[in-house]
Amino acid sequence: MTKAAELRELHDEELENRLAEASQELFNLRFQHVTGQLDNYARLGQVRRDLARIKTLLREREIEAAEAEESAEQAEVEEQTRARRARVQASRRGVVAGVGSEAGRTDRPDEESNDG
Repeated sequence: MTKAAELRELHDEELENRLAEASQELFNLRFQHVTGQLDNYARLGQVRRDLARIKTLLREREIEAAEAEESAEQAEVEEQTRARRARVQASRRGVVAGVGSEAGRTDRPDEESNDG
């Protein structure tokens, strides 16, 4: 029986190998049980639990990787949104050359009063 703490220290490849070994052992134990050759029935439960521990750890790592990828994508989208907002605000202030409501505007009060 392996403890979860021991399994957490292993790499994914090693966990996959342990999973395959435990699956094969469980198959053999079931086969022995059916043929009446199994001496230690408690071993069936131990191997089942080991399989569950390994599968749980692999799934946890899979979820962590997906969440990390998702948060990286979300951070990238947020950065793009911030950059887009900054460009829009800059264009509204006329900071971008010739773009925005301020571009080309001249405030000449003399010309407005001499209409006629």
